Amino acid sequence: MQKTKEPTLWHAFIPIIFLIVLLSLNVVIFGDAALDGSNQIVLILAAAVAALVSSRLGISWDDMIDGVVKSISSAMSSILILLLIGALAGTWLLSGIVPAMIYYGLQILNPTIFLFAACVVSAIVSLATGSSWSTIATLGVALLGIGQALGIYEGLVAGAIISGAYFGDKMSPLSDTTNLAPAMAGTDLFTHIRYMVYTTVPSLAITLLIYLGIGVFSSSDGTVNDIAPILVSLSDKFDINGWLFIVPAAVILMIVRKVPAIPALLAGTLLGGVFAFIFQPDIILEVAAIEGPLWKQTYVGVMKALYTDINVVTDNAMVNELLSTGGMSGMLNTIWLILCAMVFGGIMEAGGLLKKIASEIIKRVNSTWSLITSTAATCVFFNITASDQYLAIVVPGRMYADIYRERGLMPENLSRTLEDSGTVTSVLVPWNTCGATQSTVLGVGTFIYAPYCFFNIISPLMTVAFAVFNIKIRRYKEQKEAVA
Repeated sequence: MQKTKEPTLWHAFIPIIFLIVLLSLNVVIFGDAALDGSNQIVLILAAAVAALVSSRLGISWDDMIDGVVKSISSAMSSILILLLIGALAGTWLLSGIVPAMIYYGLQILNPTIFLFAACVVSAIVSLATGSSWSTIATLGVALLGIGQALGIYEGLVAGAIISGAYFGDKMSPLSDTTNLAPAMAGTDLFTHIRYMVYTTVPSLAITLLIYLGIGVFSSSDGTVNDIAPILVSLSDKFDINGWLFIVPAAVILMIVRKVPAIPALLAGTLLGGVFAFIFQPDIILEVAAIEGPLWKQTYVGVMKALYTDINVVTDNAMVNELLSTGGMSGMLNTIWLILCAMVFGGIMEAGGLLKKIASEIIKRVNSTWSLITSTAATCVFFNITASDQYLAIVVPGRMYADIYRERGLMPENLSRTLEDSGTVTSVLVPWNTCGATQSTVLGVGTFIYAPYCFFNIISPLMTVAFAVFNIKIRRYKEQKEAVA
């Protein structure tokens, strides 16, 4: 057997320094186009550096490959969901579902309350479904179109949608991360949710006040678009009616009834194709753009919506920007990024490099507030380096569980911190599975929306503030006294 060495902190940081330097260079040189391929190459090169360091420590190539396979396997569900989201976006555009959402939404919402309302509605739907991804891919896409039609900056709109969606994802008992965090910390689901209320509700309240303030103070700046031509263009092109909302309602109902995300999204995608055939036959023929029998044109039109770029053209240039989607193929670049990120994270994990960094942090923790702050920082660190929110919850959860117990802290302190920091910050990292996915689904760069995801920024700061001021920090001693 090959003898392995314990990595030093320097060993662990070599690949990370390499990664950060090249990613920073990419942002300067390529800007938003960094996700087109250069960031993927950097992740592979950083993985090669991690492999060289791991090899010097005695880690075999087979062990590194096993780590990569395990890492990629953990992301397979996300990859399948991502492909289905691309297909769903295609059939929901083809069937008129998204145009109908935009049509009715423009008449209900106005710029003053739009960001506030977008955040609240996204939070409610995500809370009911337990899925930020599904919420953003369905309701979020429509809300983004409405916001753009109202003349609101796309970064602000995307930030409001993501803030609301991640509140619901974090608080819903149906969410996978909401179940994962207490499992890692050693507490039960509903204790975890009740304890999260203390930090999560104030974070959302501050977020909503910010969005409302932005709406109030910017609604009279003269940038609001005249929505009448947009409504006319949509109604002239599509058969807009209430029956179209049966499909999104069915998807939400399936997820509420605990149907797994993949079959629920597949059902929503196929229903979108059926409703396109019923309500938008002319749009199908336009997208198909071929000669032949009707059944063949219909088949080609729906199939194109599932797998490739489609554009529905109207007489309004602004509406044309809203009526385009990339199907499954539009998600391939994001999947490429996720796979490269998982390769890097897998080799870092196999070489013990991530564990070394985390263990060094634990050694320097002396107080309760520094322990919780270190936990939050570790979650953010893993979102950046391991590129996956699940790893950002699982690894710190395993690492810190014992030390929380030794310090007399109830496990709900840990589970709350994991969610306040691991779940919500994942979407702020462009090469993280969440950041890459949401930027692709919404068509808004991560660095464009990230400054406006106020809930996601405030949440880790809130959990640290509660620790600093010793607010709702539950200890074993307090539990014993309550029982007595």
